[in-house]
Amino acid sequence: MFEAENIRDWRGHDVVDSGGRKIGTLESVYVDTATDLPAFVAVTIGLPTRRRLVFVPVDKAVVGPGYLKVTYDKGLVKDAPGIDPDGELAAEDEGAVFAHYGLPYEQGTRGERRLGRR
Repeated sequence: MFEAENIRDWRGHDVVDSGGRKIGTLESVYVDTATDLPAFVAVTIGLPTRRRLVFVPVDKAVVGPGYLKVTYDKGLVKDAPGIDPDGELAAEDEGAVFAHYGLPYEQGTRGERRLGRR
């Protein structure tokens, strides 16, 4: 898990895979609503006319000067569920994001969302 004094400061930084290959640009951070700790980042990928945001878990991520290195391969990330750059992750789509990375998913005890954008 990575920690930053102000996670909003990481917007615009590169996100790279474990081999150092650039995946895209960090757009926003999503926290686990149960713990309020960073859980996923939304990464802008694609060509200027076909951009989208994909979600990447930040478990075991490493912060470097100007980048966030995630433990997932660029190919896996590019195939992840995504949204339009101006869109919002719908509550019913959260499970698919977790499933793409083989992570367990549970809504809150009263059906509340698992991810919150910061």
